[in-house]
Amino acid sequence: MSQLEELLQQQKEIAAAIDAIVEQRRQAAAKGEADAQFTLGLMYEQGQGVVQNYREALRCFEKAAAQGIADAQFRLGRLLDRGLGESADYEKAIHWYQEAANQGHVAARCALGQMFENGHGTQQDFAAAMRWYKLAATDKYADAHYFMGSMYENHHGVEQDYFEAVRWYKLAAALGHVVAQCRLARIYGGGLGVKRDYAEALRWVRGPAEQGNATAQLQLGVMYEHGEGMEEDPLEAMRWYRLAAAQGDANAQCKVGFMYSNGKGVSCDYPEAMRWYRLAADQGNATALCNLGFMFDHGHGVPADESRALLYYNKAAKRGDVYAIKNRDMIEARRAAQATPKVEA
Repeated sequence: MSQLEELLQQQKEIAAAIDAIVEQRRQAAAKGEADAQFTLGLMYEQGQGVVQNYREALRCFEKAAAQGIADAQFRLGRLLDRGLGESADYEKAIHWYQEAANQGHVAARCALGQMFENGHGTQQDFAAAMRWYKLAATDKYADAHYFMGSMYENHHGVEQDYFEAVRWYKLAAALGHVVAQCRLARIYGGGLGVKRDYAEALRWVRGPAEQGNATAQLQLGVMYEHGEGMEEDPLEAMRWYRLAAAQGDANAQCKVGFMYSNGKGVSCDYPEAMRWYRLAADQGNATALCNLGFMFDHGHGVPADESRALLYYNKAAKRGDVYAIKNRDMIEARRAAQATPKVEA
């Protein structure tokens, strides 16, 4: 038997073993065994050994949840919360989160905090959200620490307090919470409520960036572009922008376009700039829409086209871009002046 034939045989044996496990779980679930119902639900939810099917996952979790399996109650709530398997139903989601939370399920407690903070399926209640986050935080649940920090940063039911936000973000960051690490970098880099400290910002952002987090890669790119705590390095800035842009981050795509249109870290290349601006604009990025308007307004890489420039400026203006509003108003004023007949003396 050749090496390829041996490999194919091994794959067949693995597939057969998986099929046997799935069938075993189906039979046990059909007999009403809660653990088997939950496990089968996980397999459908994650597409492990079966084709991913949220509706089937929902059905299995419902049966296990009714028998008091806390993990099934939580996962059922999450599917209902996210509208996977059927239309979103926040009230049902809250019910199942509550059932799981009453059994001490930490993730369910945190999820309840989110429901109350966002007013999903219930009236917005920051005090209730804070209570649930604190309960989850006592078990060193990273998301709960992060959400606590976010409430202090965003003035949700408490006075805005960046020092307290930093304290909670650091607790989350110590547990490996990447978004909390990015928030710390933004707070220290921007001097938001704390003394600006680029070295501290760099310390928090580099790890997530190297782990592939697009938000962190974008932040690190900005630091290299503007020399925040380091020498300006447009080449390194472009490298990080590209990594984030490749993951579909609209802000990073816009940055790559900007670097090409201004010849920073790369040779000036207007067509390439247009390509990246369009990718970001397709995601509704206001800055990219404004920059596309600017390219048509001034004929950079494309024939000057005032009407198309105005089209993009208007789209960006609707999203609140102040430069787009200014440029749109300039074109409209220019058109109005050209349309006004001159009065001869």
